[in-house]
Formats: sequence, C-alpha cells, structure tokens
Amino acid sequence: MRHRQFMAAAAIGLLAAVSHAAQAAYPERTVKVIVSLPPGSGADTTARFIAKHLTQTMGQPFVVENRPGANSFIAARAVAEAPADGYTMFVASNSPMVTNAAVFTSLPYDPMKDFAPVTSIARFPMVLVVPAASAYQRVEDLVAAAKQAPGSLNYGSGTPTYQVAMEQFHALSAIRGTAIHYKGTAPAMTDLAGGNVDYSIGEVSSVTPLINGGRLRALGVASDKRIRELPQTPTIAEQLGQPFEAYAWTGVFFPAGTPEPIVTEISERVRALLESDEGKNFIEGLGGEVFALGPASFRDFQASEIQATRDIVQKAGISVEQ
Repeated sequence: MRHRQFMAAAAIGLLAAVSHAAQAAYPERTVKVIVSLPPGSGADTTARFIAKHLTQTMGQPFVVENRPGANSFIAARAVAEAPADGYTMFVASNSPMVTNAAVFTSLPYDPMKDFAPVTSIARFPMVLVVPAASAYQRVEDLVAAAKQAPGSLNYGSGTPTYQVAMEQFHALSAIRGTAIHYKGTAPAMTDLAGGNVDYSIGEVSSVTPLINGGRLRALGVASDKRIRELPQTPTIAEQLGQPFEAYAWTGVFFPAGTPEPIVTEISERVRALLESDEGKNFIEGLGGEVFALGPASFRDFQASEIQATRDIVQKAGISVEQ
C-alpha cells in the first residue's frame, strides 16, 4: 500500500516538474505578433517596440505580421482561429475588439469569447479638426454653424470607431452632421485637408503631422487635459463646459484558452516595459499615455467599453455596411 502511495506521489511530482519545465521553456520558437493595421500605423509601431523588447529579453524572435483590411476582420479571425499555445499574439486597437461588436450585426469572431486579454498598452486622445482654411477657429464656431443650418455640415469618417466618437460629440453639443465614409483614416484626413468635408475627428498621432504641416487646424482635444503635442489647443470639455473624452487604445491579446502562465508572463513583461522610462517616453512620443491593465482588469474594461459603445450606436442609429 505504501509502495503504491509512494509511486503515485512520485508520478504526480514528475508531472508537475515536467509541466513547470515546459512553462519555463516558453517560448521555444518564433512568436507571431499579428497587427490589423498597415506598417507605419500607431498600432504597428507599438507592436514592433514591444516585439523588439520581448525578443531581446526572452531569447526567441517575436515577429510582427501585418494583416490589414476588412475592418480588421482578417487579423482578428486569424488570431481567434490560431492554436492557443502562446505562439500567436494580437496587438489590436479598440476597433476590432470593441467597436466592431457594437456596429456590426454579425462578426466572424467574438471579441470577448475568442480572445484572452493580456494587457492594455496605451490610449491616444482624439482631436477635432477642420481644414486649415476653414472659418472655424474654435469648437463653439463649428457648433454655432451646425445649429444655424442643421444637417448642412458633413464630416469624414475613416472607421466606425471615429464615427462613434463623432456621434458622441454631436450628442454632447446637440448638433447633427452627415457622415462621409472613407476606407481608412488616411484618405478621410486627406480629403478633409483638401476642403472636401467640413470637419472630422482623428487620433492624435494621425492628425498632428497634418496640423504641424499647416493642412489642418485643431479645434479641440477629446481628453481630460491638454496634451503635450498641441499645448495651445484647449480640450473640448473646456470649450463646451461638459466632460468629453474619446480615445483610441491598443492592447495585447492571445487566442482564448492560452495557458494562464504564458498570459501572466507576457502581461507582466509588457507592463514592466510600459511603466519604465523607456516605455513611457516611447508612448508619449506617439502622443499617447501608458494605460497598462492586467488581464482581469483589461477584460472588465473591454466589456464595459463594448456596452457603452453599443449604447451610443443605438441612440445615434449608426449603421455600417459590411
């Protein structure tokens, strides 16, 4: 009897040792880091920064693979269907992980069920912009013009995320605008700079070069305080006297079912990087602020964001064709 108990205990100990060794060995080969946006985008730049750090500190390559297009369906589905072994990561924005769930009636993936949140990375405030030649100098000017001729102004919408932010602004300021849809933020901002639409909203890193280049004018920042990149531009809340915040954010995900020790290790490593001086300087250089939540808190945040976005979409009657 004692012999059998001893052998059973030894077997359990051996299995535990093997399991620990397998976990300690991660990663044993290249880890693919999928990004749903093209090279040069904010999410891509951030993914490469994180991948470089993990490559240097974990001894195996973390290789970024861009899969843009189709409202991020391609990239998100590729990750959702990948083996849950820790060798496929997803650096994603709130577009595929929140907004798509609110604006599309059906998706080829489930943002909550098909992914394991690892950590949020950063958030980037949006900026309300007009053509440089526009007569509007402040948010109040735009609001007054829209109220004088309801529905006469149009705005450029590059993705559903920005349309949702725009409708938040409309609800706050009690105005209406007509959405002109584009296949991405870049063409929307190019058309805005050319004076073909009246106004738009964009993430700070995408609009700052056009503002500094004299092609766009910033009317207001959708954050709780003024930002370093546009210190002379007041927040929208300052001008309207009501709170208003709209951010694009990025985070890291694995396929659902990825072993918890792997999720925890990557989460801790990425958050340590982001909270270092190197990480903070990198994110601030992109116009953002570090926003590093652990797996459980990040999941709760994502769920609350989806519900809040659905409420906005329903009230505004936003409809997006696939």
